[in-house]
Amino acid sequence: MQSRPAGYEALIQRHGLRTPRLLHASWVGTGAGTSRSAVDGYVEEVYPERHWPGDGDAAQLEFALKYDGTNLFVLAQVFAHMDGGELEEYVRSKPTGKYARRLWFLYEFLTGERLDLEDVAAGNYVDLLEPDEYVVVEAPRKVRRQRVNDNLLGPRAFCPMVRRTAAIERMSALDFRSKSRELLGRYPEDLVRRALGYLYTKETRSSFDIEHVKPSPARTERFIAQLKLAERDDFLTKVKLVDLQGRIVDPRFRNDDYRTTQNYVGSLVGLRQVVHFVCPQPGDVPDLMEGLAAAHQRLEESGLHPVVHAALIAYGFVFVHPFDDGNGRIHRFLIHNVLARRGLTPEGMIFPVSAVMLKDPAAYDASLEAFSKPLGALIDYDLAENGGLTVKGDTADLYRLPDMTTQAEALFAFVERTIDAELLEELDFLQRYDAAKSAMQAIVDMPDRDLDLFFQCCLQNGGKLSKAKRKSHFEALTDAEVEALERAFAEAGRT
Repeated sequence: MQSRPAGYEALIQRHGLRTPRLLHASWVGTGAGTSRSAVDGYVEEVYPERHWPGDGDAAQLEFALKYDGTNLFVLAQVFAHMDGGELEEYVRSKPTGKYARRLWFLYEFLTGERLDLEDVAAGNYVDLLEPDEYVVVEAPRKVRRQRVNDNLLGPRAFCPMVRRTAAIERMSALDFRSKSRELLGRYPEDLVRRALGYLYTKETRSSFDIEHVKPSPARTERFIAQLKLAERDDFLTKVKLVDLQGRIVDPRFRNDDYRTTQNYVGSLVGLRQVVHFVCPQPGDVPDLMEGLAAAHQRLEESGLHPVVHAALIAYGFVFVHPFDDGNGRIHRFLIHNVLARRGLTPEGMIFPVSAVMLKDPAAYDASLEAFSKPLGALIDYDLAENGGLTVKGDTADLYRLPDMTTQAEALFAFVERTIDAELLEELDFLQRYDAAKSAMQAIVDMPDRDLDLFFQCCLQNGGKLSKAKRKSHFEALTDAEVEALERAFAEAGRT
């Protein structure tokens, strides 16, 4: 007999479900041993015949939790198709079993329906998710009904999952707080103050540049002003988000509320519109945003690593896409909001994360596409000639119950590179600039404005003052003075 699908794979095939590809798919064969194959992070495992759980849905669900892990989206789809009475019988047959209690809790959590079962009267509490396999809240909610520790990262309306991968384990152990503060301590205080002021401008420009948007000076200043509030204010409220959107977009595209129309991310290829990401249906947006805010509150109180917290909220926001415009900028803004409020960034400082994303667009796009691409095969829609898109069926669970491991890993990498490279480069540049300016001032006693201009001209022209710039701005300088100033610029660049 050939191998039979088991666990989630068996249930998906049995009920004809459409789900993202399983990270771990199980089969039961006729042999006595176990075989395993892994390709690009996807694992298929074949177990011996003695592991066959039985034909019932409940038995297959227990097998899935044991061997395939906890997949909230697949569980929600299975629960929508299975008979609740079967699960009741299964729980009664194993009233103290940890998998039975977990499935019982998850059924009621994901469906909102109460099974006809009496509360567990005694016994130890069991963690809903295994802490050594998943990132969980440190202070779980004790649920007396099943005697389960609810250590999920959010409520039913928005409950992301993060697997405890080797990359997340490594970067969670890094002390970003101390690392950034130690870095700043190497430089004079006045230089650090000037750097902090510039970083707000750099972050603003980078965030707009990612979207190929050229804001007016007024819009740039409004965005900077909001970034400076990110350390103090909690922006994960509807009032704050609507106000923020109105301040950073073109006034013609402001929203007074969350969007009421279907939007999507696409591009025009020839005369054909290509859809890259279908956003949630407008009727689902209010509930998703309430769930996002509730998850944010839970994470802020839980002691979860600030980078994971920021990834779940910021990426969760952009996947919901609650506004007609400005979603990407607000998504990157929320990264700073969470990191600052959780104390990861030094007081009064901002990490230029958007600058790192701008320098590595492939990595940033990959972090977004890890979520958007699998959805493309699961959502049915009609695209009209005028560009209007209509989604078919109920798609809310795709956005409510995401695996956001890739996004957490990506933000960890961006933050690490921000501290190790981007921030260091900015501070070193300012230090070299001060050295160059001091040396140049000793050669020719020029006004600060002229020294700044000379420096910028050399920076833009490979270390030399162009003939055009000399004629238009520095005609009074002698050849010897120009050569000496260029040498001072070059020497500062080597320090």
